[in-house]
Amino acid sequence: MNSTTPPSTGDSPAADIAVVQRRILTVLVISQIFSGAGLAAGITVGALLAQDMLGSTGLSGLPSGLFTAGSALSAIAVGRLSGARGRRVGLAAGYLTGALGSAGVVLAAVTTQPVLLFVSLVIYGAGTATNLQARYAGADLAKPARRARAVSTVLVATTLGGVLGPNLAAPTGAIAEHLGIPHLAGPFLLSGTAYALAALVLSVWLRPDPLLVATRRHATDTATPDTAVRPRDYRGGVLAGSLVMVLTQLVMVAIMTMTPVHMHDHGHSTAAAGMVIAIHVAAMYLPSPITGLLTDRYGPSRISAASGITLLAAGVLAALAPADSVAPLAVALALLGLGWNLGLVAGTAIITNTVPLTARAKTQGAVDVSVAISGATGGMTSGLIVAEAGYSALAIIGALLALSILPVMTVLRRRHAAAGQA
Repeated sequence: MNSTTPPSTGDSPAADIAVVQRRILTVLVISQIFSGAGLAAGITVGALLAQDMLGSTGLSGLPSGLFTAGSALSAIAVGRLSGARGRRVGLAAGYLTGALGSAGVVLAAVTTQPVLLFVSLVIYGAGTATNLQARYAGADLAKPARRARAVSTVLVATTLGGVLGPNLAAPTGAIAEHLGIPHLAGPFLLSGTAYALAALVLSVWLRPDPLLVATRRHATDTATPDTAVRPRDYRGGVLAGSLVMVLTQLVMVAIMTMTPVHMHDHGHSTAAAGMVIAIHVAAMYLPSPITGLLTDRYGPSRISAASGITLLAAGVLAALAPADSVAPLAVALALLGLGWNLGLVAGTAIITNTVPLTARAKTQGAVDVSVAISGATGGMTSGLIVAEAGYSALAIIGALLALSILPVMTVLRRRHAAAGQA
C-alpha cells in the first residue's frame, strides 16, 4: 500500500479519513505501550546509576539533565524529519536512536566509563523526545473539536508500559547481574528492547502516514494556502502553549528526578522507589482521556490553569511528606504527574489549534526543544539544589514556579476574548 494514500471505504472521503484515523490511533497506541516501558525504566534508575558510578549525590541529577538535553536535540531532528518524510519515518528513527543509547548505557555500566555513560544518556534522550512527538501524530487527521482527545488517546497508551517499566527495575536488575552486568543497568536492557519494538511497530504498520495524508488533503481542500499565514499571526499562541509545557516539564522533571534519590538516602528500597515512580508515570498518562475531553469542552487555557494549581499542591505535599513514609510521597508524585498531564494536553492543544498545517511538524519539533531544555535544566539543577538545601526546598521551589502558569493563561484568555475567540 502506498504510504500516502488512504484506503477507500467506498463511502465519502470523510468516512475514509475516519477509518484511517482509527487505524493510526491503534498503531500509535501499541507503539506507545512499548515506548512507555522504555521511557519509565530508565527514569527509575538513571539517577541511582550515576550516583553509584560517580559517588556523588550532587551529580545524581545529571542523567536526567543529559537525556532531556538529548531529547531537545532529537526533537528538532524528529520534527524536521517528520515534516519532510512523514511521521512514520521520523518516529521510527527516533525510537531506534533511543535503543542505541540504552545499549550504550549498559556498556558504560559494564566498563565503568562515566564519559560513555554521559554520551549514551544524551542519545537515549531520543526515545523521550519521540515518545512525546508521537502525540502530535494522533491529531494530524483528527477533527478540530476532537484534537485534544486524539492527543490524549496516544498519551494514555503510555500508561501500561510506563507502569510496567519501573516495577521491572528489580527483576531486570537480577537478570543483568546473572549476565555479569551491574544491577542498576538492568532496566536499560528493557529500555533498549522496548524502544526497538516501538520502532518496528511504526515502521511496519503506520501506513498510510497521517501527516502526509493530512498535508495532501489540506492542499486540495483549502482555498487559502497556509503560506498566506505569517508566523507572527500565530506567534502568541505558540508562545503561550510553549510556556505552559515548559513550566510543567521543568517542575515535574526536577521533583521526579530526585525523589528516588531522596527515598534511597532515607533507607527505602529500589522496589519502593520503583512503585512510587510507577504511580507517578500512571498519573502522567492515565488521566489523558478525561483531560482531552475537558480540554475540548472547556478550552486549553482553563485546563492549563488547573495544571498550575495541581503542581503547586504536589510541590507542597512533597516538601511536607515525612522522609520515612512512602504513602505521602506517592500521593505527591501522583499529583505531580497529573499536573504535568493537564499542562501537556492543554499546551499541545494550543499549539495544534494555532499553527497552520504546513508549518505544524517543524513548529511542534521546535516547541518540544524548549520543553526538553526545561526538563534538562530541571534535571541538572535538581541534584545541586538537594545537595545544598535539601529535597523539601526543591519541592517548594517547584511549587512556586508552577504558580506562574496562572498569569500566562489569564493574559491568553483575555486576548482570545478581545478577539472574539473565547
